Amino acid sequence: MFEYYEALGLEPKLALDSDDLRKRFYERSRESHPDLVGASSEDRMALLNDAFRTLREPVARAEYFLKQKGLDLSKEVPPELLEEVFELNMLLDALRDSDDSARTQLDAGREVFAGMQEEIDRDLAALYGAYDADGGFEKLERIQAVLSRRRYISNLLRDVDRELNVHLSN
Repeated sequence: MFEYYEALGLEPKLALDSDDLRKRFYERSRESHPDLVGASSEDRMALLNDAFRTLREPVARAEYFLKQKGLDLSKEVPPELLEEVFELNMLLDALRDSDDSARTQLDAGREVFAGMQEEIDRDLAALYGAYDADGGFEKLERIQAVLSRRRYISNLLRDVDRELNVHLSN
């Protein structure tokens, strides 16, 4: 079920020690590297690489963990963000229509959402520890909701950054 954790010899947990993860990856990579062991280990090496890339990033790790538990993230706008998202999208449209006065407001809005993302990351770290301590499906559902919110904010920040960079270069 938790193939990535198994590949690295880890207990499935949301909070991982990054140094231990890196050490396990390099040890298993040496044991499985095709140049040392032969071509038959190429699949094993690909699995190790995928596992390490996923598990080293706390958000990707949690998304993988939830998926293994049968939980997907929502693609809907979190209701508490509707008004702010609407305003930010209006500013994006104004900037796309060459209204450079929107840039200052867009920068300010971007900072608000970046602050939200930082706060979410701190909350997630605490939630990971709480889940690892005693489990519970309700904690996983809370993590799912927070990750869904984070994903939406992250995508929004990506779009804002893209537009700001496009209009900087023009």
